[in-house]
Amino acid sequence: MKLDIIDFNTYREPDCSSGSESDAVEDDTLDEDAESVSSSDPVSSTDESSKYSGGISSTGGAQSGSEGATWPVRSSLFPYVPPYVKFRPHDLETAYKLPCGRKFFKWKLSTITPIIVRKTLSNSGFALVRKSNQWLGTWGKHMKSPMFKTLKETQKLNHFPGTFQLGRKDRFGFLPHTYVLPQELKLLKQNWDFSGPNGGKDMWIIKPPASARGVGIKVINKWCHLPKKTSLVCQKYINNPYLINGSKFDLRLYVLVTSFHPLRIYLYPDGLARFASSKYSDDVKDLKDRTLTKLLEYMHDEGVDTKTLWKHLQQLVIKTIISSEALITPLCEENMNSYYNCYELFGIDVLLDEHLKPWLLEVNISPSLHSASPLDAHVKGPLVQTLFDIAQFHFPSRLSQNVKNAPECFDNRIYTRTLTKKERIKHANFVQFEDRNDYVYDILKDLTGDDIRHLLRAEDEYVVKGKFERIFPTAHTHKYLDFMEPRYYNRLFDAWESKYASRREDGIALLQTHCAQKVHLKVGQLNSLNKSCQSMNLGQIPTSMQPSINGQTRPLEEIMQDTSISSKMSVICEEINV
Repeated sequence: MKLDIIDFNTYREPDCSSGSESDAVEDDTLDEDAESVSSSDPVSSTDESSKYSGGISSTGGAQSGSEGATWPVRSSLFPYVPPYVKFRPHDLETAYKLPCGRKFFKWKLSTITPIIVRKTLSNSGFALVRKSNQWLGTWGKHMKSPMFKTLKETQKLNHFPGTFQLGRKDRFGFLPHTYVLPQELKLLKQNWDFSGPNGGKDMWIIKPPASARGVGIKVINKWCHLPKKTSLVCQKYINNPYLINGSKFDLRLYVLVTSFHPLRIYLYPDGLARFASSKYSDDVKDLKDRTLTKLLEYMHDEGVDTKTLWKHLQQLVIKTIISSEALITPLCEENMNSYYNCYELFGIDVLLDEHLKPWLLEVNISPSLHSASPLDAHVKGPLVQTLFDIAQFHFPSRLSQNVKNAPECFDNRIYTRTLTKKERIKHANFVQFEDRNDYVYDILKDLTGDDIRHLLRAEDEYVVKGKFERIFPTAHTHKYLDFMEPRYYNRLFDAWESKYASRREDGIALLQTHCAQKVHLKVGQLNSLNKSCQSMNLGQIPTSMQPSINGQTRPLEEIMQDTSISSKMSVICEEINV
């Protein structure tokens, strides 16, 4: 079997963001009646894409004079939980025609909103606007952590506070030997091999710590060619890569995080394999030969244990996320008013060496979703549609206030961060245990309204995950918790997955019983004590890593000088054996 390969330089799409927290969502002048950027034709009231076994339905709600209009509804698995917006594929020629038009379905465009995202949104009934204060979602650049507090409770952004840390390449234990310059120049010199000709034997890649699109990247092997006073990351070049047809390649993995506390990670198996040689072809019949799925099929036919390889890729993704979890979670707790506000897609680039060990090349916090080729559309179109379904957009509250027969709308009680006194006590009790056996059997015995809200949101995500695989939490990922700060919700989900992963219907039935009694709608009152408990048991991190007065955290290269964090990352990356 011969695998067609792509010209890396021709194919590779630039990523949208370098990972700098200084990038911010554009702040347009607010205009409630801004014109839609694009429009689409109406569709019939019958929606074939709604025929999904996991509780999907398309309910009518047409008003007088709106024949053929439907609400894009996806029902929750649970009673007294409002439905979600059902998203449609990007490549349909027609779009939803909403009974009320698009004025309540606004998506705020940014300078980097990809076309494939726009098409998906337009087909799903959204008006794409540049000026509005009533938008439901936006796909933009990362912004400073305190700015997340300005999000309304019904608005979603495609980033979490602090995730620019993941977009930096300063150090991971599963990266090739990496040094932050100029701080670690002396250490680099001690490990530089001067024995080769011209004062250098090994090849090194130098690049800015938050670069993108290949900007500023060079390969050197001479000490004299190394800038000594510039902020750079110097990374050892992997000179023994795994080759296919004599060509070097890397993998683009798409990773979706829907929550950091509790941590939930999804991995999309249909990523991209990007080769360094051969001509790129746009022939549609060859498209699947260039997806990660097709690459693994080819490698399996060549005798590679692809099941083990995929497991190693999953482990690398989990380690990558949890290596920065201790930095990101406190920023989320401090700056997110609602659990509803955030989700994030990451692009993780991986290189396989000749022993099929995966090496992390970089993490992109705004991976390119541009569809410049049929291959892009083939992979990224379904990815975007499923991503939005998993992100779970609700109908805005103002819809029910202005439109008759509208679907049930957003209920802020489902996403509240406030706790009752009973819930605060339970959190404190179960976080203090050091042995897993002390909590894993008992934490589910008396589920609180807060517990149920978290669990039902996760189950509603899971049922529409499509090709995405949820790789954390699972029944087997509890081993990672030993290398993370003890957090209540991670322990709750550890127990839940251990008990119900193999019989999920029983777990769903239990939650449905509680929801029928409206237990999940019993919420605590926000007060100063409750506010302090929202950040309770997050785990202590050094004061030097807390946000400064202006709300910005220290650059990661400075944080890496903190031996406790550097040591923790090393432990995560090197000692986990799963």
